Amino acid sequence: MDVRSILENCRGFQWDKGNSFKSWLKHRVTEGDAEQVFFSEPLLLATDERHSQQEARFRVMGYTDENRYLYVVFTVRDHLIRVISARDMNRKERAVYEKFKTDTKIQK
Repeated sequence: MDVRSILENCRGFQWDKGNSFKSWLKHRVTEGDAEQVFFSEPLLLATDERHSQQEARFRVMGYTDENRYLYVVFTVRDHLIRVISARDMNRKERAVYEKFKTDTKIQK
């Protein structure tokens, strides 16, 4: 499954107020912060096979306009990105993302 092609067909975001509140309460991530990640480059996307029993879930790593590095879990419903959770990347995730950024620059 090509996550990028799935995102290209999306036309916006859909927010569940419970998930939005949870991301804010636990991690101080706003809806706007999470949405900004999808427009950052490079964007590291992957399927979340482990949590995709009911519906396809995906993971994305990127950063906000203020260079806050976030890890976002989402699904797509009716061509809308529905964020399930958003938080700061942990040290290991940040290292993976930084390597991805470096490798992406080398390929260009």
